[in-house]
Amino acid sequence: MSTRKNTNKTIVYDATDAILGRFASYIAKQLLLGDKIAIVNVEKVVISGSKKQIIDHYKTWLQIRTHTAPWKGPLHPRRPDRLFKRTVRGMLPKKKARGFNALKRLRAFIGIPEEYKNVERISLSEYNASRLNRGYYSLGELSKELGWNGVVIE
Repeated sequence: MSTRKNTNKTIVYDATDAILGRFASYIAKQLLLGDKIAIVNVEKVVISGSKKQIIDHYKTWLQIRTHTAPWKGPLHPRRPDRLFKRTVRGMLPKKKARGFNALKRLRAFIGIPEEYKNVERISLSEYNASRLNRGYYSLGELSKELGWNGVVIE
């Protein structure tokens, strides 16, 4: 178990130009250690790879349904904050109490909400997209491609 103190303070991360998989795995570990985490600017997270490959992968994923009652699910998220939360969920033991409780401690936001405007935000440079030597595509652009027609908060 962790030797960390469980405080009620929320750690705020800025996800601008963070690589999705690396950033999400770091966040999942921090959640399992007991931190309360808020992620802002989730629509600016990037996925490495070619645009066509990423879009094809997610569009194939959206087509997964049941044959008997396709309206019952599985229902797939299209919003960037929910896609990010779903990615983190896949890295947690969600069927166990500690994974379920860890996911409840995560909040993801599109843009920067009013309550976090004046709070210090941590930006993790080791998970930044500037280290990639290949193409990448942002989560906000992917969401628009999947059918999300929301507005980005600035």
